Amino acid sequence: MQHGQYREEMTGVLSLARRSRPWEQTIQAFLFFCAAVSIFTTLGIIITLGTESWTFFNHVSPLEFLFTTEWQPTIDQFGILPLFTSTLMTSLAAMLVALPMGLGVAIYLSEYAPDPVRETLKPILEVLAGIPTVVYGYFALTVVTPLLRNAFGQDRVDVYNTLSAGLVMGILILPLISSMCEDALSSVPNSLREAAYAMGATKLEVSLDVMVPSAFSGIAAAFILGLSRAVGETMIVALAAGAGPNLTLNPFKAAETMTGHIVRISGGDIGYDTIDYQSLFAIALLLFLITLGLNVLSRRIVKKYGEVYE
Repeated sequence: MQHGQYREEMTGVLSLARRSRPWEQTIQAFLFFCAAVSIFTTLGIIITLGTESWTFFNHVSPLEFLFTTEWQPTIDQFGILPLFTSTLMTSLAAMLVALPMGLGVAIYLSEYAPDPVRETLKPILEVLAGIPTVVYGYFALTVVTPLLRNAFGQDRVDVYNTLSAGLVMGILILPLISSMCEDALSSVPNSLREAAYAMGATKLEVSLDVMVPSAFSGIAAAFILGLSRAVGETMIVALAAGAGPNLTLNPFKAAETMTGHIVRISGGDIGYDTIDYQSLFAIALLLFLITLGLNVLSRRIVKKYGEVYE
């Protein structure tokens, strides 16, 4: 009898609480609307890319698109390899900068930095993340490229080159990777640190042998997310990497990336409903599939190697 009375009293209290906060349903409806907009926007992008790309692939074989080495839309040659290779080169150059520096910054902020230093460095990283990418592009073109040309020779390094664009892209994604890696390291409980110190480990051994392996899933996810960010970067490569497809593995040469080609062609006098116009959607679809695959890989790594601490 007492149990039933208690349930009735609690039900009454909850009902009174709901009636006393009439804005809850409005807020819930607004949040649902925001989630629905994001979902339908994604579906709209997928439908648009799929429709235009389907029209393109009715004229061009997918095998020709993926495996041939000439991209000359004016003579109906649509081999994506030159654009894909330069995209891969700039992304790998960015990773060579962002991964070791980002992880190093994260370890320093998490394990070594005093509170005043941490409070100073984190806002600086946030400022780097807030700089427009077009500024990074001009920085690569006017500062980094002259340094490379002076270091390796003006005859070897083109004014527009993939290495300069990739290095500056690494600086761009450095705040993203360092922030995510620091969050992963901070999620490791202090008990692991204390146990390692009790065993006589040094701070460096604790950082590299205990903290980094314990936060591996979060660090790997940060690396993959940074790679997907580098693959999709546009303005830096459009300004600094060069214009015109060029199948080369020399990072000192000019080569146009997939995103750079989309910017250059879409900003020109291109006719709608032409094969050249539809090829842009095929490139965008390939970029979408690459980033989607990277995100799926990231989630699988987190699910497989993630640690749950209580």
